[in-house]
Amino acid sequence: MEEALSLLASHRENAKILAGGTDLAVQMKYGRTQPAVLVDVKKVPELNRLESDCEKGLFIGAAVPVTRLLSFPVVFSDYALLYEACSLIGSFQLRSRATIGGNICNAAPSADSAPVLLCLEARAIAAKTGKVRTIPLRDFFVGPGKTQLSPEELLVGIEIPAPPKPSSGAYLRHIPRQDMDIAVVGVSSFLVFDPAGGRCLGARIALGAVAPTPMRAAAAESVLGGRSLTKEIIDEAAQRAAAEAQPISDVRGSASYRREIVRVLTRRTLEKAADAGMVGPKERVS
Repeated sequence: MEEALSLLASHRENAKILAGGTDLAVQMKYGRTQPAVLVDVKKVPELNRLESDCEKGLFIGAAVPVTRLLSFPVVFSDYALLYEACSLIGSFQLRSRATIGGNICNAAPSADSAPVLLCLEARAIAAKTGKVRTIPLRDFFVGPGKTQLSPEELLVGIEIPAPPKPSSGAYLRHIPRQDMDIAVVGVSSFLVFDPAGGRCLGARIALGAVAPTPMRAAAAESVLGGRSLTKEIIDEAAQRAAAEAQPISDVRGSASYRREIVRVLTRRTLEKAADAGMVGPKERVS
């Protein structure tokens, strides 16, 4: 890693990091970026760490391919929301090369992993020569294709705290085709329940492809905390999420269409998470 950091410090804006390359190769092919130096980090040991601890949570090295992450048993058992979203990234061939680190560093507003990582309150670990810092993922994205990383910094990995129990989540996206397409809208919801009464103690809702960066829907979240998840409460939260979205109109959908999809997917992800969680029979949504 020291060699990689030294190269980044020397070449700064003229260098690009190569991990999976599934985004970078396309950008270079079409002339969107033309780096003088490629810093290949695929075999850097520190960036290939994939570890789980019942107290500290999950650490995903920035160069860990998606397929390796999906085959890590604890991801399926304890981080089902992350497993659900990562299973949708590209094709099997792409997942064999692509990395979650690259997915967030590319900083596309439509990145499938971003809303889920926001809901799981992930943290990015970044390093440059002589310094390591932790960046909450909610602060990591600053614009389309832009992150807080400076030219001499390298993403080392992503930390995800152990999810509180009982809790459950869901991720849904709308795409024009069944597979291999960019999300027009992506929504992730995560609910924490009171084990005694089944009420929702807290909610996290994150939206993708409807703002310059992936975003948390704070107003929608505030509707749910401390309440039983009735259909009316869920509908109210979905309406607020749609109001918070900041979509644009483009060739894939108008702003008003995207807002409506946000409302629908927020309702569906909340219903799915509530159904999987500890919701009393009288309050169970369907």
